[in-house]
Order: sequence, then structure tokens, then C-alpha cells
Amino acid sequence: MLDRARPNDLRAFWMPFTANRQFKQAPRLLVAAKDMHYTTDDGRMVLDATSGLWCVNAGHGRPKITQAIQQQAAEMDYAPPFQMGHPLAFELANRLVEIAPKGMDHVFFTNSGSESVETALKIALAYHRVRGEGARTRLIGRERGYHGVNFGGTAVGGIVGNRKMYGTLVGGVDHLPHTHLPDRNAFSRGEPEHGGEDLANTLERLVGLHDASTIAAVIVEPVAGSTGVLIPPKGYLQRLREICDKHGILLIFDEVITGFGRLGTPFAADAFGVTPDIITAAKGVTNGAVPMGAVFVKKEIYDTFMTGPEHLIEFAHGYTYSAHPLACAAGVATMETYKDEGLLTRGSGEIGKYWEDALHSLKDAPHVIDIRNIGLVGAIELEPIDGQPTKRAFSAFLKAFEKNLLIRTTGDIIAMSPPLIVEKEHIDQIVTILREVLTSVE
Repeated sequence: MLDRARPNDLRAFWMPFTANRQFKQAPRLLVAAKDMHYTTDDGRMVLDATSGLWCVNAGHGRPKITQAIQQQAAEMDYAPPFQMGHPLAFELANRLVEIAPKGMDHVFFTNSGSESVETALKIALAYHRVRGEGARTRLIGRERGYHGVNFGGTAVGGIVGNRKMYGTLVGGVDHLPHTHLPDRNAFSRGEPEHGGEDLANTLERLVGLHDASTIAAVIVEPVAGSTGVLIPPKGYLQRLREICDKHGILLIFDEVITGFGRLGTPFAADAFGVTPDIITAAKGVTNGAVPMGAVFVKKEIYDTFMTGPEHLIEFAHGYTYSAHPLACAAGVATMETYKDEGLLTRGSGEIGKYWEDALHSLKDAPHVIDIRNIGLVGAIELEPIDGQPTKRAFSAFLKAFEKNLLIRTTGDIIAMSPPLIVEKEHIDQIVTILREVLTSVE
């Protein structure tokens, strides 16, 4: 009989974004989850300070979501999305458009954030071609950006460790500078004060280098999550929007992390008051229960494709599991859970301020060189060990897990994004354990 809690052989599974040899010598196995906690194979309750992997926004094991998935699996397990449809796909699309920024009227379903980015980039390129501007093929990303792990997303991304092994990736890509200015903006609460417009104006330099007629789109994370919670300085996103409008360039917001309440608004576009042309999403769309992604586009983009003979496919793109019935069922139930409990705006209220104050109370802890926060996301940056980058933060990750706290580290940064159901006592526990950990690591 299969022992689901204790596999007897770990060799076959090549684990993603994991130090495989270290893990398999001392496995960290999770066997159950409920609300704010995981249960380990040895019976410990571990507080989840990362919403799984930025995705379990409503907390674990929510009954409405679980029941919806079970019912759908019994009723219809799969439906082909090409030239066919099923009711829940249209229902979920409508629910999503209801909470999306005004004007984002259409949704294309994918299976992950990586696929959402690839889809958005293809939409941008095809949109210009359909409009008779086929020379617009260049894509602009940003240093330290993360847009998934497929070829397009890796190319427009700007994390060196994710790029260096894969050659030239996709041609015709350039990058804006990142927005992290620690000398001027360290220990900012919310949006940093300095450098926003100057950083955004580097897009004008790239336009001057390549010419606007060759540039299809600019893609940025409103808050760069995977690289360590880099929050844009005031005025930055607004200025990017102005420059893109000036030159006819599409602006894409990668909201795979920031979407669905992370900043205290349904989307980061709402929090910053800037509406892009395309939004990529995933993670929180199903509360992480079933893989799914989504790409939101403005009505004028969708309408541009809806030309020519009506029997022809307007956009030659899609996935076998686009709008999968189980994912759609989970998505509808997730939207209902968010609405019923007011989770999409919770981070903008009292709990968000409590989170901010608690994080910044660690300013005097050993090794801390910066703390950043917005909504219910935050980061603590540590001084690296000379000659051993990432080791201090990884040691903190291991020690935190020993103390029943799950955090995420990237480089020498501790990044956290607790489920939106987090309460003050959970935040107190997170900060208490982190102080103990930072005091004990070398």
C-alpha cells in the first residue's frame, strides 16, 4: 500500500528551483494544509508566511473551493477548448472581468503564469501585425524582472541565474533598469519616494536607440516579487504609461503575484492608478488549488482581432487545458470566497498597517540592511556573507522551517506574502520567529 506521507525513494523526482541534493538528504515534506498552516510528515504545524508560492491567497483547504472541484470532477472531467466550450469557462471569465480594471473586458485562459506571459507577448506581436505595424517586434523587459520560465518570459525577464544557461533565448529584447535604489530608498514603507520618473524615462532612451516603430510592448511587474519585493518609486508606473501612450507601445503588467488582493486591491493596477493594455495573472485565480492562468486585454485589442471571415480562427494560440473544467470550477469558487470575506481589499486596511509596523520592527535585527512592504507582501534584505551569496538567507529559511515557519528566500532576501486571511497573532508569530532566526544565523 502506498504511504502518501513517507515515500521510500526520492530519486526519481527532479525538483524545480530546488537544491535537489541538499533536499534529499534532509527532506521537508508537507502532507496536509488548512487555513494558515501546513502539516509536515512528522506532525508539526508550520505557519505559512508565503501563501504556498504566492498563490493560496484565501488560505488552505477552503470548503467552497474543495467542494466545487469535487463536484466538477464527478460531473465532467474535461472538455476540449478548441472550437468547443463549457458554461463554467464563460462564467469565470465574466467573474474576472467584473473585478478587473475598467476596460479590461476579455480574458484568455492559460495554465500558469509562465504561459500567461507567453500568451501576452504573442498577443502584443500579433496585435501590431493585424493593425499593419508588423515591424513592431521588439519587446522590452526589465532588469531583475521575473516573467516565468518559458523562452519568451525568460528573455524579457532580468534575473541572471534564470537566463545564463539558455543562450540567446528570444531575439529583439532589451531591458529597462531595475527600480531598487537602496542608497536613497532603504526601509521605505509602501512606495519609495525617490527616482521614479528618472527610472521610467530610461524607456525614452531605448525608444531613441531602437525607434518606436520597432517596439511592440513593455512588460513589467508592478511590484517585482520573485526577485525580492521591489516596489516601484512614486510616479514610475504613471510615467511608463505616458511614454508607452506617446509612442504607441503596449504596456503589459505581469500581475501573476500582485493580482487578487495582494496589495489590498483586486489588482496592482488599481493600487497604483495605472491601467495597462494587457494583464497577466495566475496563482490566486484558483487559490492555487488547480493550475490556471489568465490574460486580460482591453476591448480594443480583442476587437482588432475580430476581423476577416468569421469561420477563420482569429488568434492561432491556445493550450489543451485552457479553461479546464476543474480549474474553472475552482476559479468561480475562489472568486466567491474572495467576495464573501472581503479578501481582495483586506490588505489596505488595519491588517496591512499592522503587517507593515511588525515587519519594520525588525530593522534593528542582526544582518538586516533593508525592509520593504506594500499591502500584504514584504521583504527583509540581509547583508550577504562575503564570498557566499545567498547562504545567509538560505540558512534563515532552514532555521525558520525548524521553528515551524515557512518563508521564501531569493538571493539574500526573505520574501513573505501570507494568506489574506492572516490575523495579528499570526503576524506576531512570524516576526517573533524571524527575530530568533536572524539572531542565530551567522
